[in-house]
Amino acid sequence: MNLVLLGAPGAGKGTVAQELVAEFGVAHISTGDLLRAAVKGGTELGIQAKKYMDAGELVPDQLVIDLVKERLAADDAQQGFILDGFPRNTAQAVTLDSELSAMGREIDCALLVDVAPEVIINRLSSRRTCRACGYTGTAADATCPKCGGEMYQRDDDKPETIKNRLDVYEKSTSPLVDYYRGQGLLKSVNGDQARETVYGDVKEALGL
Repeated sequence: MNLVLLGAPGAGKGTVAQELVAEFGVAHISTGDLLRAAVKGGTELGIQAKKYMDAGELVPDQLVIDLVKERLAADDAQQGFILDGFPRNTAQAVTLDSELSAMGREIDCALLVDVAPEVIINRLSSRRTCRACGYTGTAADATCPKCGGEMYQRDDDKPETIKNRLDVYEKSTSPLVDYYRGQGLLKSVNGDQARETVYGDVKEALGL
């Protein structure tokens, strides 16, 4: 299974990926996680990426491509992978196809998790993250239920930043839907449902 997950920020792609990884053992490659790890680690790529992330803007293609290529070469990605948050535009998709071809691999399916923008804004603006362990919860969590750490709202989870991210997504990322539809690889599920319902629809769409 070599899968590309599509959908706006906050559509629930990460949740779908986690469930597929747990059941089928493929590698989950989240560009968000890769970028945050680079920022936290203070790497050269991370320092460059942070200024874009803090403003709710997309990190330049080459930064993301370099991180993804490195991750795809890891041992756990050789039996299959789920790309979550990459490619973000058709230029990246073409580059990805080229890189995979050079590895003797290809994308099997592009899965769109479809959620209305207003639902995403409400969903993300209530999200809180633990400073200590990275646990993701909601505004109802005064402290982290996993480690007792401080819960805070990330800059990119604030309503004004979310709207900016959705506007950027619509302009640059949504054409990917047409790109993968043209290749006959696109499948779509409604992400504004109960978690178990969404996952059931995902497995049906993927023929699993």
